[in-house]
Amino acid sequence: MKTMISKMSGAPNIDSWMACARPNPRAKLRLLCFPYAGGNSMSYRSWADRIPKSVELRAVQLPGRGVRLLEPPFDRLVPLVEAIKPVILRLLDKPFALFGHSMGARVAFELARLLRREENLEPAHLFVSGCRAPQLPIEDRAVYGLPEPEFIEELRRLNGTPKEVLENQELMQLMIPLLRADFAICSTYTYMPEPPLNCPISAYGGLADPEVSRESLEAWREQTASAFNLRLFPGDHFFINTNQPLPLRVLSEELYHLANAV
Repeated sequence: MKTMISKMSGAPNIDSWMACARPNPRAKLRLLCFPYAGGNSMSYRSWADRIPKSVELRAVQLPGRGVRLLEPPFDRLVPLVEAIKPVILRLLDKPFALFGHSMGARVAFELARLLRREENLEPAHLFVSGCRAPQLPIEDRAVYGLPEPEFIEELRRLNGTPKEVLENQELMQLMIPLLRADFAICSTYTYMPEPPLNCPISAYGGLADPEVSRESLEAWREQTASAFNLRLFPGDHFFINTNQPLPLRVLSEELYHLANAV
């Protein structure tokens, strides 16, 4: 796998885009994590101390959240991935893997394809979690355009937004534009056929996820010319939060073997 460092003048501020709770210059592998709709880099902060010491975790902080709260969020996938690429390039001085949950899985997948097309680079591994295979029809009914009461009820049904946040009207007024933009990224996504990636893919899912079935996860197999692994865990769409120890242990085992192989 080819790697490179980009030292572009005027490049995006890496500190605003990429959070790193535990810098590890001696790491053999970098794991770049992408948040789900409404999530931010803090979604992965606790993971840094629970993955192998040979792996450095970097969590992407998208505009419109956290320290970038005042920046307008992206509402389309292609411009978002194109904005992330120059930041990511500056971290590819060693092998890397990509992990994304739900919306983040789609972002990670399209970023992997963009890096292959434009930079002749591919990750050592792609981890996709809680996300239907990209070639399948979209089934989210354009949630981003629902009237506010229905939109909030949909958030409640998905079980990814804390109850105390949903019931805080002032906080929800800040969150709703961001959430609508993130849901629009998912709803307006258009899959364009390309050859399968050469890196292995691991797909994770929740056994009780009403949005992502085993079959829709199994379909990720078509997106790799290498090994494919499917793992299902107890929990709904947000099993990585509600049942975090188990999927994180499985991920850590995969990362351990991956870091020792690169």
